Parts: sequence; C-alpha cells; structure tokens
Amino acid sequence: MGVAGVEDPTAEFEAARSRLFGIAYRMLGSAAEAEDAVQDAYVRWHGAERAHIGAPGAWLAKVVTNLCLNRLTSARARREEYVGPWLPEPVRTDTGVLGPLETAEQRDMVSMAVLVMMERLSPPERAVVVLRDAFDYSHRDIAAVLDWSEAKTRQTYRRAKQHLADGRPRFDAPADVRADLLTRFLAAAEGSLDQLEALLADDVVAWSDGGGKVSASTRPVYGRDKVARFLVGLVERFAAGMDIGVAEVNGETAVLAWEDGVLKTAAAIEVGHGGVVAVRIVRNPDKLGFLQAQAAAA
Repeated sequence: MGVAGVEDPTAEFEAARSRLFGIAYRMLGSAAEAEDAVQDAYVRWHGAERAHIGAPGAWLAKVVTNLCLNRLTSARARREEYVGPWLPEPVRTDTGVLGPLETAEQRDMVSMAVLVMMERLSPPERAVVVLRDAFDYSHRDIAAVLDWSEAKTRQTYRRAKQHLADGRPRFDAPADVRADLLTRFLAAAEGSLDQLEALLADDVVAWSDGGGKVSASTRPVYGRDKVARFLVGLVERFAAGMDIGVAEVNGETAVLAWEDGVLKTAAAIEVGHGGVVAVRIVRNPDKLGFLQAQAAAA
C-alpha cells in the first residue's frame, strides 16, 4: 500500500503495462519476448531512484524501447537459423492488450503483413516507426527516448517509411469486404478447388510457420494454382476433428483451429487487388501459447 501523497510504484507500472507491452510486441514480433522485456522493465523500475524520474511513463517507454533494441540483435540471429518461414506470434487484439488501435494506421501496424515487413528495418528504424505511427510520439519525444537529435529521428523515420512503402503496395479493403472474403475462403478451402482459385490473386503467396516442430511447408508457396492445392491439401490432412472458429488477431479476422481444447493453427489472409494476395499460417506450438491463454481468459 502506498504512503499518503506518494504514488504506489506497482500501481504506476501496471497502469503503463499495456502500452509497454504494445511497444515491445511491435518491436519484437513476439508476445513471449515482449512479456520478458516488460518484466525486465518492471525490475528496473523497482530498482530506480524515484527522485530522478520526472515522468514515469516516458521513463518506462525509454527503458522498454532500449531493452527491445538490445533483444533485436540476438532475435535476428536466431531467425536466420529458423526452420522455414518466420511469422510473428499471433495476438488477439480485441482485448486492448496492444494499446491504441483506433485508426487504420494503428491497426495496420500490428498486422502480420506489416510486422513481417518490419523485419527489413534496422532496430532503430523500427523503434522510430513504432513510436511515431502506433503511439503518436512526436519526433522530439522519440529523440528523447533514443538520445538522438530531432533531425536524426525525422530522417530515420522518412527512410524507414520508404522501406516499408517499397515492400507493400497499400490496399485498404473495407472490413465487411474482408470478412465476406474470409467466409467464402473458408467454405471454398473445404473442398472446392475451383471456387478457392477464384478468390486468389494470380501472384498470391502462402507462408506456413511450423518452426521445425510440426508439419509445415519450409518454403513459401507461390501462385494461384499451387496455393489453392496447398490449402485444400492442408484442410484434407489436418481439419478432421478440429473445431474451427474466428477471432480478431493482429487487427484482422483470423481463423483458429482447435483440437481437444488446444490451439493448433492460426491463419490470416491479406486482401489486395485481385483477391487474396497472401495467406499466413502459424502452426508452431511455441507461438500459439499466448493466443490460447488469451482465449481461455476471455
């Protein structure tokens, strides 16, 4: 219990936890690693001299951001040795766990597509984009977090945004269009190859992340015909006995497949010109624990 007139440090930290986790997840693409970073920040917070902390929220954001910058170096080394395609750890986003998602840009920032593209940025570039676009930090505030000049943050932000724009033509399909396409996609994947092909763009790509721990394609699958056959094959092989549901995951409606109460697969589609342009399937059990825990707590 805090002393009268003195803030309770634990309560102060808990009030900032969602924002800190949101920063860390966007930086790392992993809920487990984000939780570790937030816990490390908690330890530092309780060991800090309060008299030297003018603004607790800003202090904590700076600590978490720099912890994530340090973690990104080792994380990238591990991902270079990862078996098959690497995809971000899926997180349910209708619970507020990732902080503000009021705008289209904020929702885009947690999408599978953007988190994968963020891997091409340097760690500092990623930090600048996350703080600016997801949390509306000013360049002055970002400069304080990174101990940079304001001019350097502006230059880094412009460069990072150009890298992201080069990697992904922007297409904002309305939510109802995406939901309708997902419904038809699910129905077609259950056996109608022709109907499924009709929903896919010519240059569609499918990624399946099993991490070498479960059966999954170790390479991306390219093209309408091959992707359609790949997806129908997955359904024929794994769907029997599964409970299929949908949930808001990473800002989009995703398909969840359960077996005996255990989450086995999370899959999301990306809609672009010409239909479904990407399918991302996470099957690595190490990446499904956080999402399963979220579902259990709902």
